[in-house]
Amino acid sequence: MDAGLAAGLQPVDVLVAGRDVEAGVLAGASELAHPPRVVAVFRRADLPQYTPAPATLALWRVADPGNVGTLLRSADAFGASVCLSGGCADPTGPKALRASMGAIFRVPVGRFEDAAGLRVALDAHGGTPLTDFEVAEPVTFVLGAEREGLPEIVAQGCETRATIPVEAGDSLNVAMAGTITLWEWWRRRTSR
Repeated sequence: MDAGLAAGLQPVDVLVAGRDVEAGVLAGASELAHPPRVVAVFRRADLPQYTPAPATLALWRVADPGNVGTLLRSADAFGASVCLSGGCADPTGPKALRASMGAIFRVPVGRFEDAAGLRVALDAHGGTPLTDFEVAEPVTFVLGAEREGLPEIVAQGCETRATIPVEAGDSLNVAMAGTITLWEWWRRRTSR
């Protein structure tokens, strides 16, 4: 609730255990091990709508709500926006909300096709190493789903490809890849 209020949103309703509703009712509606004592309800329409930012993460069919929430949190940390394709987890679902740690109230979220700027496909292999990549703004980093990665047809719709060089293993978790990418973009941007 505090993150929503701090972002200037007004809740539709606020329920306080023991005052407005029995504590057991809130506990039954929660997936948390330690249920909240206060629950606030906000309108989805009041959340920040997509506007082009210097950097955007465009997620293609990222179905894991924890990864969507984590990427919202990373976008918040680095001043980016997020665009979602069909098949992505609902960013307002319980697990995504929990992982976003309030970022849902600050990060502009839009549709995948609306992402602005140079599109860079994050490819596990074969792209320009991210550390050597020169990026103009605005830029959209396109990331694929956890298991399948980015389909070739989607990657071909991007202007270029980048790769995060790794010592071992096949690829990184999508939330880690997106976070590393935003950090590298931010590091270069702030060191100019």
